[in-house]
Amino acid sequence: MITLKNKIIIAIDGYSSCGKSTLAKSLAKELNYAYVDTGAMYRAVTLFCMKNDLIKNRVADTIEIERILEKINITFKFNPANQRNETYLNNENIEDKIRTIEVSDNVSIISKIATVRKKMVILQKEMGKNKGLVMDGRDIGTVVFPEAELKFFMTADPYVRASRRHKELLDNGDNNSFEVVFENVKQRDYLDENREESPLKKAPDSIILDNTNVTQEEQLKRVIDIINDRFGD
Repeated sequence: MITLKNKIIIAIDGYSSCGKSTLAKSLAKELNYAYVDTGAMYRAVTLFCMKNDLIKNRVADTIEIERILEKINITFKFNPANQRNETYLNNENIEDKIRTIEVSDNVSIISKIATVRKKMVILQKEMGKNKGLVMDGRDIGTVVFPEAELKFFMTADPYVRASRRHKELLDNGDNNSFEVVFENVKQRDYLDENREESPLKKAPDSIILDNTNVTQEEQLKRVIDIINDRFGD
């Protein structure tokens, strides 16, 4: 476990299926920090919209979504049985439900809505008011915590990312083809980079982590070394 003299905020941004959450969880554990998966927050809103028939033909009913936003309550709870943080939507455990390809296909449609992003950013800023936090997403270092003491931007070859995502889906019983997953990854990249509200981009002071040919263990070691060099005693 790493012990730092002062608590900091670590922002991790980057493309889908780059292992942002895996790295963020590992870092939070090493530092004994809180961890927030902002992607899960947008997926939770997306699932709510799908359940309430607010997305039709890839078009969101933004007026109705804005009206019902206050009815959405998202929390995270640590499950000691499986040693993971799980996402709750209005007190229902939806961790597995938000990881499907169907939610992935629709999350960029919902996450580009300005009022949704503003609502999520307010919640995220509140979570980090006492620092001691690792947060991953698409706009953490640029919008949510531009003042974060340490920022990373994660990337990897799209084909490699799709392969990882496809394996994850297969392990969870989702039998979508690799071609479907690959197209989803490319589509999400385009939508994330080109949305009007808080597009995905690298903060000028962030450190790039390209893990196309790097293991999770190697990447974690590199990040820990950076933290120790910058903030260690």
